[in-house]
Amino acid sequence: MALHVAQYTLDVTDLDLMAGFWSAALGHRVERGGDGNAKLYPTPDRPAGAPTVWLQASGTGKRGKNRLHLDLVADSDPQAEVRRLLALGARRADVGQSGDEGFVVLADPEGNEFCVLDGPPR
Repeated sequence: MALHVAQYTLDVTDLDLMAGFWSAALGHRVERGGDGNAKLYPTPDRPAGAPTVWLQASGTGKRGKNRLHLDLVADSDPQAEVRRLLALGARRADVGQSGDEGFVVLADPEGNEFCVLDGPPR
């Protein structure tokens, strides 16, 4: 047996801010629930099996470095994607990288780190 990632769940304090950021970043559509949560669905043009994102309302902010994070791969120019994400509200994050890693570390508007890889994972 094997498992695959079906959904990424992220605790958020500002649902509107985070739904706007992650839906624009990933190109997912937002479906808000009446319970203060939202689910982001891949659009039909995304690869089959692309995971959904569950934004779960939380009363607490992020503390410390993520123990789990997303590694994202751009469909085209990774540096152009980094610039686009920065314009959407991401910021550069320092988690001890040297600058020669083959990825850029960013943080979303609530400080959750993620990486934009220069190419597919090896």
